[in-house]
Amino acid sequence: METMTWEQLEEQIRQCSRCPLCRGINHKVPGQGDRSAPLMLIGEGPGYQEDQQGLAFVGPAGQLLTRMLLSMGMPRDRVYICNTVKCRPPENRTPEPGETEACLPFLRAQTALVRPRVILLLGATAARVTLDPNIRISRDRGVWHQRSGVWMLATYHPSALLRDPSKKREAWTDMDAVRDKLMELGLYPDLYGEKAGGEP
Repeated sequence: METMTWEQLEEQIRQCSRCPLCRGINHKVPGQGDRSAPLMLIGEGPGYQEDQQGLAFVGPAGQLLTRMLLSMGMPRDRVYICNTVKCRPPENRTPEPGETEACLPFLRAQTALVRPRVILLLGATAARVTLDPNIRISRDRGVWHQRSGVWMLATYHPSALLRDPSKKREAWTDMDAVRDKLMELGLYPDLYGEKAGGEP
């Protein structure tokens, strides 16, 4: 997909019927945040609250993510957040490969428009779509990858932390790594402010 304006991209997302996920939803969920942010977060797909509001990460997992970002001195409005698919899968199931493939041009277009320096991949689906279909989060989280000058790191999806709080410590380590990478690139703390401290 060629680089386009945000307005063109969001109109294409609104009109998209490339896969069956568009049937029976309330809202498409393109993503939101700072469109020129150096940090981009990619999750799996919209849930119930996201489908109701048309916004990414506004349910319980999104509230946890907000706390995680704030505790690192990164307000949500200073990052860009989106998902691999823009429509809620039925019963919040994992998106199927054909569904993520149908939405991949939109994700690539968003990345081209944002031009982030660092991407945090939230969960296995985002990591597999973006990096490698064989990635396992429990094995491969916390490892930096560089693609076309962009640093990418996979960590647990916030919903996984809600199901299993014992994973929070590893996720916290990954958030530290993101902060350190932004600092290494000269984007922290000047951009985001000092670390607030304290686990969410």
